[in-house]
Amino acid sequence: MEVHEYASHDATGLRELITTGQVTPAEVEDAARRALAAAHADLNALTGPLYEPALAHDPDGPFGGVPFLIKDSGPVARGTAFRLGSRAIRGVVASADTELMARFRAAGLVTLGQTTAPEFGLNFATEPVLHGPTRNPWAPDRGVGGSSGGAAALVAAGAVPLAHANDGAGSIRVPAAACGLVGLKPTRGRVPVGPAVGELGLGQVHEFALTRTVRDTARLLDAVGAPHHGEKYQTPPPVRPFGHETGLRPDRLRVAICVAPWSGAPVDPEVADAATTAGELLEWLGHTVEPARPEFAADDVVEALMLGVVAAGHAVLRGGRGRRPDPSLLEAVSRAVLREAETATAADMLAFLDAQHRVTQPIGRFFSRYDVLVTPTLGQLPAPHGTLRYDDPGQDARGWLHRILEYGPFTAPFNVSGTPAISLPLGQSRTGLPIGVQLAAGHAREDLLLRLAAQLETAAPWRDRSPSLFVD
Repeated sequence: MEVHEYASHDATGLRELITTGQVTPAEVEDAARRALAAAHADLNALTGPLYEPALAHDPDGPFGGVPFLIKDSGPVARGTAFRLGSRAIRGVVASADTELMARFRAAGLVTLGQTTAPEFGLNFATEPVLHGPTRNPWAPDRGVGGSSGGAAALVAAGAVPLAHANDGAGSIRVPAAACGLVGLKPTRGRVPVGPAVGELGLGQVHEFALTRTVRDTARLLDAVGAPHHGEKYQTPPPVRPFGHETGLRPDRLRVAICVAPWSGAPVDPEVADAATTAGELLEWLGHTVEPARPEFAADDVVEALMLGVVAAGHAVLRGGRGRRPDPSLLEAVSRAVLREAETATAADMLAFLDAQHRVTQPIGRFFSRYDVLVTPTLGQLPAPHGTLRYDDPGQDARGWLHRILEYGPFTAPFNVSGTPAISLPLGQSRTGLPIGVQLAAGHAREDLLLRLAAQLETAAPWRDRSPSLFVD
């Protein structure tokens, strides 16, 4: 199988080639390895050599034989080492699979390597000192977003059709927007995070993946998105498989559109225009569209996100059995995060939970009146390298959150509320940079988002757009 043939297919298409006998899994894997080597040379998106052999998987699963990557975001796959993008972490080897990794294996995904992420995953740029910047295949002088930046770069470049990602304030949707991909953050409790932990980021980190097509997103959610015994959060199962939703026409929906962030941060006119155009398209498709948004204080979003900051710090300290990592090997914001973790009081945590409530309540009420909210995903075009300087001295945790939310002000509220949101590559700038548009919905309404996303993908297709650094 030639690399250009391999890269022209999404995961569903590759699986169809395998099941009909047009190619063998070995031929697909060989093409993927060649594609990954070429893409990494351009993009700096892998943390190390490819796994040899690939991690064990079920060849008869729904994605049997489809190449895949996991993110350097913590112990995930049994026997593999993770560093959280940090020089201070010497390689924590996972003693067992997470439940999600077990489901990736059961789905038949062929895990070939590990993707780059910023230190501790607390950045909307993937530029850790450990690895250096990951480059954007659309414009190598631009960033890929974060924290799932390496995954986004390699999926966008055609090296793999989909890759593991997670999202604590926008870390699936932000790189999806920066790299022209589909990025779904599921409902809290839809995709398991255990068994070693009951919740990630005190409920604000959501696990899933990045893809190039809506149908891959839907079918992967069918494969991995079901409650697991003992999980703290449980989400109702869908009425029908998510893969079926992509073939259904949505009913007439009540759509709200908002292009001004709650924080008052500036929004690039091209980014705002892409969201406005998406709203106009939805109206043309028969939906009712009007300006509206849930009302809450932007500072409450920051205070609620401090739950995730403190949780991240404690996770690092627990991983080191309570020993503080060498501060000389940590980047500036990471040092601030550990300080917050060590000094936060019970009263502080209760205040953060109160802030979470003040965001979650108006979002819940809003989705009793509207089916979907449309916003930009990022507030700006993909940023040049060095725009978000995680290692600037003197950083504190709150100041850092304000800084990244000025760049990406639309995504974090839905981590706080736990409701689903998806970024779609519906726009392009005058210079050809991708622009993401976010669709958000009420609790457990991934079915609605996927149905509407598929309708938009048909009406305004993006599949034929590819970056200059594409492996074919």
